[in-house]
Amino acid sequence: MTNINQIAWDDTVLPFQLDRSSIRGRIARLDGVLDHILSRHDYPAPVANAVAELALLTALIGQTVKLRWKLSLQVRGNGALRTIAADYYAPETEGGPARLRAWASFDETRLTDAPHFDQIGEGYFAILIDQGAGNLPYQGITPLAGGSLSACAGTYFAQSEQLPTSFALSYGRSTLPGQREGWRAGGIMLQTLPTQPMSGEGGSGEGGLIEAADILQGAESEDWNRANHLLATVEEMELIGPTLAPTELLVRLFHEEMPRVFDPQRVEFGCTCTEDRVRGTLSIYSQKDIAHMTTEDGRVTADCQFCGAHYEFDPKSLGFEATVDADGKPLAETGQDDARQ
Repeated sequence: MTNINQIAWDDTVLPFQLDRSSIRGRIARLDGVLDHILSRHDYPAPVANAVAELALLTALIGQTVKLRWKLSLQVRGNGALRTIAADYYAPETEGGPARLRAWASFDETRLTDAPHFDQIGEGYFAILIDQGAGNLPYQGITPLAGGSLSACAGTYFAQSEQLPTSFALSYGRSTLPGQREGWRAGGIMLQTLPTQPMSGEGGSGEGGLIEAADILQGAESEDWNRANHLLATVEEMELIGPTLAPTELLVRLFHEEMPRVFDPQRVEFGCTCTEDRVRGTLSIYSQKDIAHMTTEDGRVTADCQFCGAHYEFDPKSLGFEATVDADGKPLAETGQDDARQ
């Protein structure tokens, strides 16, 4: 257990359990991480809000899944907001930070003043779990519905995992007196596990979607409804902070539910892009394809969508027909040298 008075709450995810019921949860606070993600792109307000919501969901869900490598949340639609993606990388060492990154693609000419979810259009919400080399990746998909990305995530867990799940989220730019302006986000995730397997295929929700009422019965249903009624009383500024610690918020919301906290998880911005990874991505192209990508200056350039890193390459070193290595040395000569060793 951790001394809660020693925790720096920004950029952390705090797991908790409500001992009165079979409900677990997470409280996330994102400050520098989210500001780092969004400061790398000059996103219009609807796009920035969409990225903030998905990044916050990814931090909450990523800490729930026992990952060995990466969890990805992806949203794709046919509206002005075409793609929103966020990745959560599990800590590489015991007690180390998790890493988070996110980005979006959009058609600025189609953006309006409508809520960002309405500007995604028709499409899907996907959760992907990659446990690393030697393991098959998992992917679950649910349609875009419910009016928010958090509602989509709740539908995914109810339908694919039979885990009733709910969220309360808040995000925006902080303009508190005496503090620099920047993005902050905070959220709570509640989730319960059914003690009895669900019988039949069920699904009384709209379009046959499974809802909490289809999974929980009796005391479990009462516990779930009571916890969500309490969650609905949370205020946006209580979620974002920074004046109210997550532990204090738990006591305010759930003191009668006997909340118990566990060790918090630190979260940092992190991107896995490298020159070798980008070069590997371009290795599938022919020299003819590479020629179309080559600038007038005779270079092939690439920018990371997540962190904005800029890469430049000699076109002769790219593609499966490359004639020189990364250092510009002819591959034929390299082969001769290797043969003489």
